[in-house]
Amino acid sequence: MKYLLLLYFLPLYLFADAKVFVYHRFDDSKHQSTNTSLKELKKQFEYFKTNNYEVVPLEKILTKLQNNEEIPSNWVALTIDDAYKSFYTNGLKLFKEYGYPFTLFVYVEATNDKYGDFMTWDELKETKKYGDIELHSYSHKSLVKLLDEDIEKDTQKAIELFEKNMGYKAKIYSYPYGEYDDRVKNRLKEFDFISILNQNNGSINSKSDIFDINRIALVGNVNIEEKIKYNSLEVEWIEPKEYPKDGILKSIKAKVDPKIEKAKVFVSTYGWQDVKVNNGIIEIQLNKKLNLARNRVAISTDYYTISNKLLIK
Repeated sequence: MKYLLLLYFLPLYLFADAKVFVYHRFDDSKHQSTNTSLKELKKQFEYFKTNNYEVVPLEKILTKLQNNEEIPSNWVALTIDDAYKSFYTNGLKLFKEYGYPFTLFVYVEATNDKYGDFMTWDELKETKKYGDIELHSYSHKSLVKLLDEDIEKDTQKAIELFEKNMGYKAKIYSYPYGEYDDRVKNRLKEFDFISILNQNNGSINSKSDIFDINRIALVGNVNIEEKIKYNSLEVEWIEPKEYPKDGILKSIKAKVDPKIEKAKVFVSTYGWQDVKVNNGIIEIQLNKKLNLARNRVAISTDYYTISNKLLIK
C-alpha cells in the first residue's frame, strides 16, 4: 500500500517544474540583506552545472508558457532586480565566465538620475550584449500603496524613459519589492507586457499565470539544494483577497485539488499549522492580528509545494 501511495505522489515530488531565481547585489558587503557573494554565486552556478540544470533565457520559458507547452523540469532562469552597480562591476564577469544568460530589471529613476549605486544607461547597453534588460518601475514604490492613476503614471514614465535610452520597448516587468495584488496586476496588464514577475517561492509550469511568475530569491548564504525543491501548488484563493482593514486575518478559504487530504497553512510571525482539506476546500478560522506591514500567507502540502498570498498594509 505504501508503495502504491509513493507511486501516486511520485510526479509531484520528483518531476519539479522550471525555476526562476532572483538576485540583487553582488559581492557588496555594505548591504548584506540583498547581497550575494561571488563565492556563493559560483557555488550555485557549479550546482546547476553538475546537476544537469540548463540555465536558459527567461523568455525561452515564457514562450513555452505562451504556447501552452510543457516546460522542461531542468530549466532554470536567472534574474536580477534594480540594476545595482555591483552587478556590472562584480557579478557580470561570473555570468560571462559560465555563459549563463540573465534578465536584468531596471529601476529607471535611479539609473536616469545617476544615483551612485546604480548602473548607467551606457553600462546597461554594454550589459545588453550578454543578457536581456527589462523594466522594474520608475520610482520603485510599493504599487499596492499607490492609486490606479499613480501606478499608470509611474509605469508610463518608466516605459518612455527606458525606450528613449535603450532603443526598444520593455516587454517584461517585475514588481518593486515583489509587492502586488489583483488590482495592481490588472493595471499593469494594460501596458501590454508579455509577462509580470513576483518574488514568491514556487515554480513555473504550463498552468502558471504568465502575469504572476514566481521567482525564488537567492540572497546571502542559501542552500541551493533546498531552494531548487520549490514547486507551485495550484490554489484558488477565495479569502483573504487583500489586507483586512482592521488588521485581523479572520479566516483563510481556498480551493485545491480534491485529491489532497491534508495541507499546511503559514501566516507571517505565526508559522505553520496543519489543516484538513474537505473535498478540495481549505477553510479555517484564525482571528489573528497581522503583525507586519508585509505579511505572507501560504498553503503547502510539504513546505516546498506551495502557493503564496501577500497582504500589504
